[in-house]
Amino acid sequence: MSHQTTLEFNNAMYKGSISLNTGLFIDGQWVDPVEPDSIYVINPATGKKVASVSLGSSKDVDLAVKAAQKACKTSWGLKCPGTQRGKLLARLADLMERDADQFTALEALDAGMPFQFAKAANVGSSIQTLRYFAGWSDKIQGKSIETNETKLAYTRREPYGVVGGITPWNVPLGMLCWKVAPALATGNCIVLKPSEMTPLSALKFASLVSEAGFPPGVVNVVNGYGTTVGQAISEHMDIAKVSFTGSTLVGRKILEASAKTNLKVVTLELGGKSPTIVFDDCNLEQTVKWAAMAIFVNMGQSCVAGSRIFVQEGIYPQFMEKFTAMANGLGQATGDPFAPTTQHGPQASKAQYDRIMNYIASGKADGATLHAGGERHGTEGYFIQPTIFTDCKAEMKIVKEEIFGPVAAILKFKTEEEVIEAANATTYGLSACIFSENISRALRVAHAIESGSTFVNSAQLIDPAIPFGGYKASGIGREQGEYALETYTQVKAVHVNIGLEI
Repeated sequence: MSHQTTLEFNNAMYKGSISLNTGLFIDGQWVDPVEPDSIYVINPATGKKVASVSLGSSKDVDLAVKAAQKACKTSWGLKCPGTQRGKLLARLADLMERDADQFTALEALDAGMPFQFAKAANVGSSIQTLRYFAGWSDKIQGKSIETNETKLAYTRREPYGVVGGITPWNVPLGMLCWKVAPALATGNCIVLKPSEMTPLSALKFASLVSEAGFPPGVVNVVNGYGTTVGQAISEHMDIAKVSFTGSTLVGRKILEASAKTNLKVVTLELGGKSPTIVFDDCNLEQTVKWAAMAIFVNMGQSCVAGSRIFVQEGIYPQFMEKFTAMANGLGQATGDPFAPTTQHGPQASKAQYDRIMNYIASGKADGATLHAGGERHGTEGYFIQPTIFTDCKAEMKIVKEEIFGPVAAILKFKTEEEVIEAANATTYGLSACIFSENISRALRVAHAIESGSTFVNSAQLIDPAIPFGGYKASGIGREQGEYALETYTQVKAVHVNIGLEI
């Protein structure tokens, strides 16, 4: 059977041990893969191995789907009242809060998040998400529809049954809860594939699912590669819906798999190349802080990262002076994710580190000016200095393509009309930030930008009550908020004859 791993921590932010089962979680039990396989989890701050976890295959996905189908028929979905589903989700949130420091330590260890950021912005928001959707569990309602006196017509919102969730490595626990919470609140059972690079918090989460009292099969966690487990979930004929967060390239493959199999409903939260627009009437001190957060938070590994920064020419020198100081300050606060002073940690993997450094090299080759950063930090791990390019042009790769790292491309503009056109000149449309003390201008531009979310005088303030998703190549459908409930339910219309005779 699968085995336990004990991780020891002895640092300023967390001291203690965390015991994890590193197998697959199927039908309420920890099991070994049908075809035994495993992978090492790497600490990106050191490049060293910290644990070995089991890797599943399509055969394990089959077992997980069967377990989920059984739960749908016997103990969950329409068999379990919404009030009970809500109680269990709330109980799960309580257990996560109890173990918040353990979850934070795991996210810092395998994803490289600075501990304090991971606790507040990742673990804390994950707990909030579970509690938010726990409140929705007994409010999944249809409507009665007036037709005529001989007919009663109404609709029901019913769960799909078995859904799949595929989560990324940049915010492992947060994205897991974004999928689990609405799926379970609406009565679905779920088969989850966490990223094979950052699976530790998902394994910890699975252990709490049992402790909270969920019936076996409601939540199943099958760790594995995208080309095996992810593909099996995307193609499975008995999975009715898939929610995926990750790259646009993989999102297209999942959509194609749906079209070629059972036309499962697909929610895709994909890449971004988000604009940050700084007008010359902004509050400069606050704008610089928000703009730095928009691109450098989580080491730039955020789908909504404000990586294209458009600065109006009247404020350009002042903005660049303060923004450069902010980036250099983060560079000084770069280091061990478990250090109290760390604000900027490592990239999540060697592959991601190499990808970002290649983009930095391309920026130099294309003629952009490397204004700050652009180098490795330290001698071990995958640290990259916060980086700023100036003299950028629209056709450059660093301006067009998602880097998913701490690399800002600065572009100067003159007029509102000019910056709207430039900001929309991208295949993506996930997010945007606008900074102006003129609220009429700010809202006018917010409405003109082609993005699923727009933040005015702020950045990345994600809330479980507010829908999240993208335009264009940034995705399909919405997560979070009441809108997410629609993506996890299907509508049935019921026609009742109460008097018509033939």
